Amino acid sequence: MNLLRGRQSLTVLCVLLVCVLAACSSRPRGPVPVEDRVAGTSSTRPARTTQPQAPSPSQTSGAAVVVSTPISMGPSLPGSENAGKTGYYSVRPGDTLTKIALDHGHAWRDIAKWNGLDNPNVIEVDQVLRVAPPVVEMVAAAKPAAVARPSGATAPPTVNQPSSPPAMSQPAQTAPATAASASANTPSPNSDESLAFAWPNQGQVLAGFDEAKNKGLDFGGKVGDAVLAAADGKVVYAGSGLRGYGNLVILKHNNTYLTAYAHNQALLVKEEQVVLKGQRIAEMGSSDTDRVKLHFEIRKQGKPVDPAKYLPARP
Repeated sequence: MNLLRGRQSLTVLCVLLVCVLAACSSRPRGPVPVEDRVAGTSSTRPARTTQPQAPSPSQTSGAAVVVSTPISMGPSLPGSENAGKTGYYSVRPGDTLTKIALDHGHAWRDIAKWNGLDNPNVIEVDQVLRVAPPVVEMVAAAKPAAVARPSGATAPPTVNQPSSPPAMSQPAQTAPATAASASANTPSPNSDESLAFAWPNQGQVLAGFDEAKNKGLDFGGKVGDAVLAAADGKVVYAGSGLRGYGNLVILKHNNTYLTAYAHNQALLVKEEQVVLKGQRIAEMGSSDTDRVKLHFEIRKQGKPVDPAKYLPARP
């Protein structure tokens, strides 16, 4: 009896062992799942890492994609498209608008206007500035203003009338033209043809013109001696913003000539003021120099010229 029970138990044990082995052989082989927990959720992913692949267009919808682009060098400086052209100037280190204006024979206010500078004290190195009048302005200055006709106006129709005797009609027709011609040929008081310079000071000439070392004449004298306008003109600068010149006055006489008066103790005129030849415009001093003197320059289209060639002989 005991032997029978032992055989039955052995049979049951064998059956159980066969079932267990069958179950193990049917289980799929693969990596052990790894649990990820993000924000309270869980999911399974293979523990084995694979090489990432580029996403397809549909996978990138709504996602940020980094695109390789050339490094931007920043916005171009104002006027850079005009670099190297006639009538334009590229700002260099140490430049000021006053210096640029003096070197090109114009008022700094005009250059500021031509370039639309809101703050003339702020210019950048390599910024390109217009240093010649715009073409429209040059044409307007060269030609008399045309009489504007009302929009849509047409010339009146020609009416046949009996002709007047030539002796009666000729003076009336030619008088306006003759007057206009005479007016055009008569130089204005500050035109290039009629401009004659006078000595700005009667002191001794300390140093003559040297294009490399001295761009004008230096006069000796005492503090407070009169500095006189060398010709009729308009004050285009009065201040001390140009290094090496001290208290400076610049006069514009016409479209060709400027004169400069440097190292003054006091300035007696203001910008935009019209002055006459021989008028006292400053007092001699020693600002930004080692002794009392007047430094005087004549600039022809911005270029320094020898004043001795333009001044009359001293009595």
